[in-house]
Amino acid sequence: MDLAQLPVYQKRVFVPENADLTDLATVQGLYEKLEAKPIGTTRELEQWLIDRSELDSALSQAGSILYIRMTCKTDDPAIAGAYSKFVETIPPAIKPINDRLNHKYVKAREQFTLNAKRFEVYDRAIKTDIELFVEKNVPLQTKVDLLSQEYQAVCGAMTVMFEGKEHTLPQMGKYLQDTDRSLRERAWRTTAERRAKDRAKLEEIFEKLFELRNTIAHNAGFSHFTEYQFKGYHRFDYTPRDCKKYHETVEKLIVPLNGKILNKRREQMKLKSLRPWDTAVDALGEKPLAPFKDAQELIKKTGSIFNHLDSEFGLQFKEMNDLGLLDLASRKGKAPGGYQNTLSEARKPFIFMNAVGIDDDVRTLLHEAGHAFHALACSDEPIVDYRHAPMEFCEVASMAMELIGGEHLNEFYSPEELKRSNREHLEGIIQTLAWVANIDAFQHWLYEHPQHTADERRQAWSGFYEQFGGKFIDWNDLTEVKNYLWHRQLHIFEVPFYYIEYGIAQLGALQVWLNARHDPKKALSDYKRGLALGGSRPVGELYRAAGISFDFSEGIIKPLVEAVTEEWEKLS
Repeated sequence: MDLAQLPVYQKRVFVPENADLTDLATVQGLYEKLEAKPIGTTRELEQWLIDRSELDSALSQAGSILYIRMTCKTDDPAIAGAYSKFVETIPPAIKPINDRLNHKYVKAREQFTLNAKRFEVYDRAIKTDIELFVEKNVPLQTKVDLLSQEYQAVCGAMTVMFEGKEHTLPQMGKYLQDTDRSLRERAWRTTAERRAKDRAKLEEIFEKLFELRNTIAHNAGFSHFTEYQFKGYHRFDYTPRDCKKYHETVEKLIVPLNGKILNKRREQMKLKSLRPWDTAVDALGEKPLAPFKDAQELIKKTGSIFNHLDSEFGLQFKEMNDLGLLDLASRKGKAPGGYQNTLSEARKPFIFMNAVGIDDDVRTLLHEAGHAFHALACSDEPIVDYRHAPMEFCEVASMAMELIGGEHLNEFYSPEELKRSNREHLEGIIQTLAWVANIDAFQHWLYEHPQHTADERRQAWSGFYEQFGGKFIDWNDLTEVKNYLWHRQLHIFEVPFYYIEYGIAQLGALQVWLNARHDPKKALSDYKRGLALGGSRPVGELYRAAGISFDFSEGIIKPLVEAVTEEWEKLS
């Protein structure tokens, strides 16, 4: 189905049915109409909020459709141009009006009483957005958006010739699971050489983004970008200092376990040292797990998992497939990675990924489906802002689904293969917790040193990489490749400081997993109760609703590490 033809969740009231929300004059006129609408009673304020949510949802969906089309076909100039035009014209025009709408709301809020608990989170966010808005930042933020698109296009265009065929870089990942070590090395080096060709371009894009972001923060009255971005993400429940405590705890508890896992791999493979192409293959020489042949088989078998877990999940996933809301196969011209994007007016989720037939693809679909179920769980919420939870909890939805869904991968695997998949997933969780600390620590360093040089940046990255586990891999003769591994992390380019959420949420997801091992029915019920709240409550309350604790100190991490270690040793 054409995404533009999806039925809306409910009939429009404020926005005309035929409104072209990619047309600047139309969009600007609707926001100005909302700005001029009088608010004289509590009831009128409540209706004004509903009208604003309707307009924001409709515009968000128009932008989402353009973004989805662009990432699905980064090599189509017309599609890329339509997205660029939207980014360059619509957000810059409405950001100043949205600031005025925020002021209008705060003024009305002082005059008319709304339920304090109901609007606690909304009020806090609006006041923060008012604090952050500076009109001269609008064109700079547009430049940031366009540079982010350029990063997507550069990465999406990366292909290589290997074994007589053209491959995307995600497709090359399957060769790193091959038992032929010489083949793995050739595949790895071929991919690394291709990335190196665009190294200078990616450095240029990053430096432009870095300069723009520092300028934006200074314009808003902040001494450095870190503080500005934390407020921009509405991180009210933890600070940069808490993030650094996470880094310290990971170095103390997670990095040694990761070293133990990798050392056992080295011994099993009978190697003097592990090279970068030795970390994905089965350590005992088993053939790569091949869970499915094509996207349709992936959809069918994953659907069976959801039916087994929860009948509602099964029906929702089927509807997504029926509506054409899944684009899963990797192909030339498609942007890298995977994501779930909510079409806000239809209140339906769209899943994008690059499946090539490996175990990680199954986990990725479980992950993105967790986000999708989250979007659907709170789709009845009338205020659009409350249909999006904080990322620290959004990622619990997705990562917990990887773990609880992973208990039912017999749809794809034999009993022995299932043990192997779950063992490798637990190993991946430990590696992810360390990698999150690596990426987050690097990002804090970047913005704490706004005058750093490219050489200092390279040295800083190398230091953090070694600190958080890179020392367990032999990078002899590959130093230059190692120094630019961060180029692969799109978050550093597109959404700076959005990565610690994965570490925080992984700890939450592991708590859901442990709850499910003790009482599966209650754990799933708690999980769904947390999802249904959307973003209507502070993040700590969302965690409590899901039966878990919002805490990433050593007191939480240590028992989780012990549980993962015990299970890993059992599966090993």
